[in-house]
Amino acid sequence: MGKIFENLYLILGIGVVLAVVVMLFPDTGYAPPYGTLNGVLQWSHVFFGITWIGLLYYFNFVQTPTMPQVPAELKPGVTKYIAPSALFYFRWGAAFTVLTGLLLAWSYDELVEALTLQPSQRLIGIGMWLALIMAFNVWAIIWPAQQKVLGLKPADDAAKASAAKRGLIASRTNVLLSIPMLLCMTNFH
Repeated sequence: MGKIFENLYLILGIGVVLAVVVMLFPDTGYAPPYGTLNGVLQWSHVFFGITWIGLLYYFNFVQTPTMPQVPAELKPGVTKYIAPSALFYFRWGAAFTVLTGLLLAWSYDELVEALTLQPSQRLIGIGMWLALIMAFNVWAIIWPAQQKVLGLKPADDAAKASAAKRGLIASRTNVLLSIPMLLCMTNFH
């Protein structure tokens, strides 16, 4: 039994199978108002959103403030192994959160109204625009900066320092924007 829990991908697969069982099992009450595809999109959107924002908060609340206290000989464990792996899930969590969110709004036939901030969809539209800005920060600012900081792309010390500052500002901007974004995403219709 312990071997099962040592394999993350197996656990994820079993989790998906269990979720499908809950969806298909009679009398669970699973009945998305706009159909199963919409329900799966919503479920996926929440999963990827938790992955993205969870890692955003991990970087800002745990890793970044703790790194100055980590002894120099231990820092490579974070910068060579933990951070690159966490950044992989962070950036793809952002991409799939945005993709599933746009598909979800489209499935509700509310995409245009939300993106153009029409009164009926203004709150979710604001949340969508904040998420789009945040995803842009992830892919256009944070990830390129971190590639330099972590030595995944060649950069001298001055370029690394500059990239670190840019990445930090973009990441903290995302923390700031995540607070109203989550309000919008959890309180519309």
